[in-house]
Amino acid sequence: MPDWLTRPITSPYIFLIFAITFFSLGVFSTFTGKASTRYSWVYRAEEPKEFWWVVAIQYLIGVLFLGYFLYLIV
Repeated sequence: MPDWLTRPITSPYIFLIFAITFFSLGVFSTFTGKASTRYSWVYRAEEPKEFWWVVAIQYLIGVLFLGYFLYLIV
């Protein structure tokens, strides 16, 4: 087994990757009008309050990962 498979990830850039992923997911959900939840899709036209909560959480998680990445870099 290669050594890189057993070592923990020490690079802070994984948090930047997570931030970009969650922020992109929020942008995708905003533009398409459907957001992914744990078990199904939530549509903006059918359940607007729940939809915007899901999108806000996606953006918030992205911002938190970005902030933690910047904290580790500086």
